[in-house]
Formats: sequence, structure tokens, C-alpha cells
Amino acid sequence: MTKFSLITLNSSDQPQENLEVMLGLIAQASMEGAQCAVLPEVANCMSSSRKHQMDVLQCEAQDDTLFALRAAAKQYGIALLIGSLALKSDNDQARFVNRSFLISSSGEIQAKYDKIHMFDVDLGHGETYRESDGYDAGSEAVLAKTPFGNLGMAICYDLRFPHLFRDLAKAGAEILALPAAFTVPTGKAHWETLLRARAIENGCFVLAPAQTGQHRLTQGAPRQTYGHSLVVSPWGEIVYDGGDEPGIGTVDIDLSQVAQARRKIPSLQNEKEYSIKVVS
Repeated sequence: MTKFSLITLNSSDQPQENLEVMLGLIAQASMEGAQCAVLPEVANCMSSSRKHQMDVLQCEAQDDTLFALRAAAKQYGIALLIGSLALKSDNDQARFVNRSFLISSSGEIQAKYDKIHMFDVDLGHGETYRESDGYDAGSEAVLAKTPFGNLGMAICYDLRFPHLFRDLAKAGAEILALPAAFTVPTGKAHWETLLRARAIENGCFVLAPAQTGQHRLTQGAPRQTYGHSLVVSPWGEIVYDGGDEPGIGTVDIDLSQVAQARRKIPSLQNEKEYSIKVVS
């Protein structure tokens, strides 16, 4: 058994303010006996203003939030999956990256993943997102081998691209991480359904910590997120639902359930290559 703490945040656009909240919740996760605490997407800064992001964000090597979270992991002897940090790109500091970090219990960066699929959508009623206008997409999937299982790393909109998770499962993933800042309309319609589907079709646990609520932004358009941090079993059962308030939930995960689910439904082994014939 491994204890995981899922942390639900209501991040503002002020990184230092958000860091203080995160450090308090990580301390709580340690007190609850968690071996790994999992944070949501853009934990350091929720912002729709590129100008504000340019003013407050840093490159990875200089990022105060990353430095402090690594120190906290070492202090408490707890692994951290930082769902993602918004950072200035190392290649072009006029642009950004959406980067997830796996921090070991000794405070070292074990793995990092840049979000591959950019959230470029029009939801109607004036709700439009163009993540690619400011962010560079990643191009490499990441599987991290950890003391608590093989972990496939993904972020938010990646959820809608099932081949990514199939490839991670075929590479050995037992746990899929889906930190997110899901919008309210898409969250209500699709969040739970898609997370359960990814768990079922791959026989994996899914850990999905989320941002929630109306975010306190000093610049740019307002932003509201859906919440409902979820843990889903390999059989598709909801193990934990964090609801729509910030906070923390700690759950036990038994990886033997992965093997059990895959024995019952061996779809990873049954998969066949095929071609597509188009007729008219």
C-alpha cells in the first residue's frame, strides 16, 4: 500500500501567495502519512494575462516555487508530483512552458514533463482559450519508475488524447497522473467520464488533482475551474472525490489491483495492429 495525498488548490495569480498555501498542505500530507503528495496544474500561478505572467514567472533554474517545493520534499521526506508550474521557456523567454515535476523524497528532480496538447478551444458564450499563443508544447511522453510504482505523467487537456495513455500503459505505467485546471462546462460534462475511461481501458490507477473555484486574479479575464480532484481505480471505481473546495485528501493505493484488473480484461495483450480501408 502507498498513501497518496491529492491537493486541491484555488491558486491566484500571485506565486508567493500560492507557495505558502502549498507548503502548508504538503506539511499536512506528511502528517497524514502520505508517501507522495500530488498538486494540480499551474499550481504556482493561475493567470489569463500574458503580461502578468511575463512579470511574475521565472525560468526553471531561477524559480522560487520549485526551489521551495524541493526543500519541502526533503524536509518532510515526502515525494511530490508538482502537477505543473507555469514557467518562462528556457529557449525563448517571451514564451512559457507548462511543466510537471516529480520530486523525490530527498528533494531531487526525478522527472519532468512538458504538456504536449495545447488547450486551444472555443467553448461558446465568450469563453475562449488559446494556450498555444503563449506556451510551447512538449514533444516527449514521460514514464517515471518510482518506489511507489511506474508513473505516467500528463497534464489536463492531454486527457482527451487516449493514445498517449495507451502508450504509457504499454511502456509499463501502473499509475497515470492527470493534474488539471479544468473549466466548469467541460468539467461537468466530461471530467469524471474521461478519467474513468482512461483508468478502465489501461488497467491503471488515475490520480487527478485539480484546481477549483473562482480564482483571484489581479489582471486579465476571470477564471473559474471545476475542482473534483479524483482518484480512480483500475476497475474504474471512484476511490476519492475532493469536491469543489480547496483542501487535501489522503488515500491508500494497492498496486495489486492493477494486475487484477489486467488479468480480468487483458486488453493491453489483446491489442492488434490494423489498417483502415476507406470506401465510398
